[in-house]
Amino acid sequence: MLARHGGVFALTLGLVLATSALFFAFDCPFLARHLTPAIPAIAALLLLFVLSCLLQTSFRDPGILPRATAAEAADLEKRIDSMGTSTYRPPARTMEVVINKYVVKLKYCYTCKMFRPPRTSHCSVCDNCVERFDHHCPWVGNCVGKRNYRYFYAFILSLSFLTAFIFACVITHITLRSQRQGFLDTLKATPASVLELVICFFSVWSILGLSGFHTYLVASNLTTNEDIKGSWSNKRGSEFANPYSHKSILTNCCAVLCGPFHPSLIDRRGFIQPDVGTPSSPKSEVPSFGAKSDTSMYVQGTKELLRTAALCLSWSNPREAKRKRTIPETTAITTTCASTLQGYATAPAPLPRQERGESCHAQGEASPSPHQEPAHSAVLWV
Repeated sequence: MLARHGGVFALTLGLVLATSALFFAFDCPFLARHLTPAIPAIAALLLLFVLSCLLQTSFRDPGILPRATAAEAADLEKRIDSMGTSTYRPPARTMEVVINKYVVKLKYCYTCKMFRPPRTSHCSVCDNCVERFDHHCPWVGNCVGKRNYRYFYAFILSLSFLTAFIFACVITHITLRSQRQGFLDTLKATPASVLELVICFFSVWSILGLSGFHTYLVASNLTTNEDIKGSWSNKRGSEFANPYSHKSILTNCCAVLCGPFHPSLIDRRGFIQPDVGTPSSPKSEVPSFGAKSDTSMYVQGTKELLRTAALCLSWSNPREAKRKRTIPETTAITTTCASTLQGYATAPAPLPRQERGESCHAQGEASPSPHQEPAHSAVLWV
């Protein structure tokens, strides 16, 4: 389920594993000998829990809603169009539902072609609608939503405990060593412990702050998206009060963290089902408006070309255009147009000598002057 931030997820996993590996290699042996062997055991349990929650958050479906099919989208468009009149159409595609006596607006998603259920939002990174959308976390490389929020909360909470535990153990290790051989000599002798100390010092504050913020959200039954947008008011009895809150911290925590586990709605096989279109109309039916067959378009194109050729002839010799055209002239024009339709690559077929003589005799005065172009030249120019 990783999105575009797979590299950031690898960085998160690498930092956790690298810091823990340095701790187990350079600090745990000394602390186990001089304090208690329980320190490596506690650190190992915390590390396994952190890795399990991280992988569950990253690779689990956050609650993606499948997009509407072509038939469902068409049916919904008909319903939306029927809501307006011939002269008026609703500008905003929204629906109103009542949840715990509060009116909640449902927005239409133009990408997924459906009305989003309550607390659902479209993630711009994953390009999917996610149920109970909290936020998109690049550190885990996935959206945080209805189906993986409990794992995300457990991950940041356990990671804060692991970071604080390693930070305290490293300080204890450096303090005990400095009592024997001085502070500067201890820092030179344990560079790995110094590196762990720096990493934990700069990360523990942000992780603890994030854990505290999400603890507040869990106790209030809110999401990060709703809290940032200010969707609900904290005042009881307000018109915009949170309709999903159970008015109790313990009940909200149980509803968010211990609620029923909902099944995934997406097809993990990865096959896209072809859209079933409307059946094609039989050949005997009347064609739809605007549909043209190849034959009709060819005939229409031929007529337009003949009309253009006639206009060119009339412009080249206006006196002769008033007279009645003879059969050989029409034959020459038709032959020229046919050769033009074949790609302008072939010249018109020559006429026999007798017909050519009759044609020249019949045209008489209509023969072009040296300053005029022949008829087929005008057709080729068009």
